Amino acid sequence: MKLTDPDKGKNWEEEQDGAENLLQKALTTKVLLGVIAVLLILILVLLTVVVSNRRSSGDKTDQDLQQSITDYAKEQQELEEQVLEEKEDKPAVEEPAADEEEEDEEEEETEEEPASTDNEKTAVVVDIEDENDEAYTKEYILKEAYPFFADNNQDAIWDLAHLKRYVKLSKGLEGTGEYYYQGDVDSEGKPHGTGLAIYEKNSYYFGEWSNGARSGKGTWFRFYINQKNKYNAKGIYMSHSYSGEWADDLPNGAGAEHYDVDISKLAPTQGRILQNVVGPFKNGLYNGDMYANTVDYTGNVQEWDGIAKEGVFTLWRDMSAIGECAVWRYMDDHSVCLDIDKSENKNQGIRELLK
Repeated sequence: MKLTDPDKGKNWEEEQDGAENLLQKALTTKVLLGVIAVLLILILVLLTVVVSNRRSSGDKTDQDLQQSITDYAKEQQELEEQVLEEKEDKPAVEEPAADEEEEDEEEEETEEEPASTDNEKTAVVVDIEDENDEAYTKEYILKEAYPFFADNNQDAIWDLAHLKRYVKLSKGLEGTGEYYYQGDVDSEGKPHGTGLAIYEKNSYYFGEWSNGARSGKGTWFRFYINQKNKYNAKGIYMSHSYSGEWADDLPNGAGAEHYDVDISKLAPTQGRILQNVVGPFKNGLYNGDMYANTVDYTGNVQEWDGIAKEGVFTLWRDMSAIGECAVWRYMDDHSVCLDIDKSENKNQGIRELLK
């Protein structure tokens, strides 16, 4: 029988146990390393997925934002085009009429609504400019109006005179005895040569001057804008003018007087009214062989002649018994005359210019 050394057996067992422990530790380490490797792989995979998703989400957000901006711009463009189309299709709107002028202090004038005339002129005072604008200054208005008066462009003169700023400028002269002027002057600064003047009551003169007085050839205008007076009670006349020779600030010599007439305001019972008077004038009065034409409510024009001396007509027939004077004779039939009241047969002429 072989005996075994107890110490030797013990060491071998211990060695055996140690070897087993080392194997177990090595196995455990491998397992742990494997687990760690797997975890790292999973983490990398997760990180890759997250980054990819974020990129995808970012790209989508950018695309959505770009799309939103594009859609918004497109909508704005379509909206602008729609507005422009509506403006083009929309009928023009008339400018608002300016506030009515304040009532004139003179008893002979009152306000009334503007009316159309036989040549389609209108007396509406319209202006869209700011009253504080330079265009409301007398210097600007005189400079603007001058070339139209110089060219005798009467349509343009009519339009300008009915602008609110022109009416306001003239209104400011009422009762002052003054006027605004642009043109040639003498050594004392008085109008001399050719120039344009603006007066009260929507009145204008363009033509020749001599030492501050209208003298030579020239044209005077007055526009009845929203007004009527004792000579124009029904607002039949829309404007009044004289063109011809002047001296000492009044019509003197050959000239023609003219009224713009609104025949729509004439009644069948009213008969004829004067539209034009041509002939010699003296100090604003009819003086010599005169020619006139009249118009009635149908627009029918008739011609007449008369003879006057310093505003007093020679009578074609004696009608003193009924207090009337036959002052104009119908040129196609001398038996037909136009009569006026006997008391009126004086100062016949352009009364608005008489001193």
